[in-house]
Amino acid sequence: MSSTVSVTPPTPAPANTRGRVILASLIGTSIEFYDFYVYATAAVLVFPSLFFTNEDPTTALLASFAVFGVAFIARPIGSIVFGHFGDRIGRKGTLVGSLLTMGIATVLIGCLPTAQVPGWEFWAPFLLVVMRFCQGLGLGGEWSGAALLATENAPAGKRAIYGTFPQLGAPIGFIVANVLFLILNLSMSAEAFAAWGWRLPFLLSAVLVIVGLYVRLKLVETPAFQKVVDTGEVAKLPLARVFRSSWRQIVLGTFIMLATYVLFYLMTAFTLTYGTTAKPAGLGYTRNEFLIMLIVGVVFFGVFTLVAGPLAERFGRRKTLIWVTIGIIVFGLLFVPLFAGGTVGTMALLIVGFTLMGLTFGPMGAELPELFPTNVRYTGSAISYNLSSVLGAAVAPTIAVWLWTMAGGSTVWVGVYLSVAGVLTLIALLLSKETRDIDFTDNVS
Repeated sequence: MSSTVSVTPPTPAPANTRGRVILASLIGTSIEFYDFYVYATAAVLVFPSLFFTNEDPTTALLASFAVFGVAFIARPIGSIVFGHFGDRIGRKGTLVGSLLTMGIATVLIGCLPTAQVPGWEFWAPFLLVVMRFCQGLGLGGEWSGAALLATENAPAGKRAIYGTFPQLGAPIGFIVANVLFLILNLSMSAEAFAAWGWRLPFLLSAVLVIVGLYVRLKLVETPAFQKVVDTGEVAKLPLARVFRSSWRQIVLGTFIMLATYVLFYLMTAFTLTYGTTAKPAGLGYTRNEFLIMLIVGVVFFGVFTLVAGPLAERFGRRKTLIWVTIGIIVFGLLFVPLFAGGTVGTMALLIVGFTLMGLTFGPMGAELPELFPTNVRYTGSAISYNLSSVLGAAVAPTIAVWLWTMAGGSTVWVGVYLSVAGVLTLIALLLSKETRDIDFTDNVS
């Protein structure tokens, strides 16, 4: 008499569905960039008069941009802190921590007294700097984790496409933040907006953070990191390991991102300043008029971010980025004639600039993570991304305003500045190798 022994097949490891990966990587970066752009917009529109009351208008604007730059100084620190935990304990928990850091700081900015309140002349700008620093810490760990969440869950041959999901957070966050500011500007007086209306976008971010946390807490760890854990290849000190094994990739990644950062913050922070400054020094648009023009431009940013993924998949990340960077170099030399073309010329400048931004930003979600081994990928990609933010984004609005002022209201040197950044990025790309076909899971340092 024989008996049949039934064997229960092993339970497959839980996996993140495609929809969950898209939503978790997209909603997190959308919230993070929303928080960041809320400050960037306020830094131009109201912070100079609210937090730097004892300065002349130009000095107050420069001071506001300087505080704007504090977050970029914090971002490399955030990349080290969150990169360490992302490579030690995993992507999921680290992404939750970065979101909370950024979100709480943003809400607290909305609660700050201004320097117009007696006794707060020093403490108001000081606390603004502290909160801005915390925003930078959070964003320093956010982007890389979101990019890894997307690319480490991507099917074969679709990493660049999946890598565009977190990149879409930038245009979405920008549009939501600026539409909100636009609605507030249109629905209340300038006095009411300066008195309390500017606080609402910061306070409303609390709702967005709760939604983001809900989505991210439902994630499971990425297969690539889980394999590192299972094989015992987790780096004890990711920072030391990545500089020992991948210092060249850190340098190349930093400069590969440089033109992208300079382009974006010239197209947003600087053009808003230049566009709303009275003639002849600026273009003389009202704040609402120029915000609408910016929002239209950013739509092209979002569309071409999506277009860039399939292009980078088909032609390779390096080749795609080389041609786009050449376009950025040429574009920088067209600043003066386009700005001189009235509304049509200015709108053309915004559309072309944001189109190039989408084409260069889209492939970065795959390009930077692919430069690094799995067990130091969070730390390495985060450091490159955020060191580039210091060299490119932190100083871009301040340098641009200074060049514009020194040139007597001309944007010629602002455009040259962008072109020089493009040349440095082009050199880095020419020195790098194509990463499309690397093994993304068995690659450890």
